[in-house]
Amino acid sequence: MVTPDDFPMYPRDFAADLRFLLDCVEGLAAGRNPDVDGRPLPQGLLGALDPQCIGAFGWSKGGTATALTMLTDRRVRAGLSIDGPMQPTITADLDRPFMMMTAVFTRAAMPDVAEFWTHLRGWRLDIQADGAIHNSYGDDATLIPQAGETLGMTDQQIQDWIGTLDPARAVRIQQAYPLAFFDRHLRHRGRHLLDGPSAAFPEVKFLP
Repeated sequence: MVTPDDFPMYPRDFAADLRFLLDCVEGLAAGRNPDVDGRPLPQGLLGALDPQCIGAFGWSKGGTATALTMLTDRRVRAGLSIDGPMQPTITADLDRPFMMMTAVFTRAAMPDVAEFWTHLRGWRLDIQADGAIHNSYGDDATLIPQAGETLGMTDQQIQDWIGTLDPARAVRIQQAYPLAFFDRHLRHRGRHLLDGPSAAFPEVKFLP
């Protein structure tokens, strides 16, 4: 009988997967084909990746996995967590840029998130969008309202799924802020969006 334990899906497992992927990226950058069967790769892929310019991000457990990866693998230069619960509790210091886009798993509500924040020794930022909940980011923000029309869901039922943050605004926020973060810390391009509250995104609060 197959059980969930046969296919572990915890942050440390995701972090191990990410480190395997980093190994593959290094191999590709060096001109090696990581395909186990030696099948040809897409034209131009070999040597196209820069292993010195790697960032990582994830939603929920993926955000926790990003932090865990950075603590054990310096190849990740910058990390972003989208409402990660930061469990198991992280008590090691992290000295590279890290940004949190919190919704439900906030520092005020989650001791694990608050603890993790105290161990960020490099550049750090915590932002929160008014009306956002855990499912406000990702495809759910736009797909649930569409499905709701077909299924006859009430406005309240849809809000229970995705919060009160307007779906179109949720998409814009999750496009703009991660891009600004990685542009600043990986491409070293000036992005003033992260300097403080923006009139273009009045929903987004910078948490001290």
